[in-house]
Amino acid sequence: MFIHIRNNREFQNVYNNGKSLANKYLVMYVMKNDYVDNRIGISVSKKVGNSVVRHRIIRLIRESYRLNSSLFENGYDIVIIARVSAKGRSYNDICSALIHLGRIHNIIRD
Repeated sequence: MFIHIRNNREFQNVYNNGKSLANKYLVMYVMKNDYVDNRIGISVSKKVGNSVVRHRIIRLIRESYRLNSSLFENGYDIVIIARVSAKGRSYNDICSALIHLGRIHNIIRD
């Protein structure tokens, strides 16, 4: 289970106080929070494509996290930003990029 980060103030807090790492398709900001569950925010710029393309990427990221949420440590605010190169990528590409970033942030349980 996870909670969505929805308002701009919460996104800005993670951007300003969190640690950022990136790979080919995604950028991930991670910050410790005071909640039991993780809070997830997903951002896809208009530079990536039209609304159909952006919403597809959002769905892929959300589903990748949902199916692999048991791998992630709890108690973090995680903001995931899609890069332009994520456009047209498959579920497996996005999923492996998400897990890769979780590993290099050290928030994946081994």
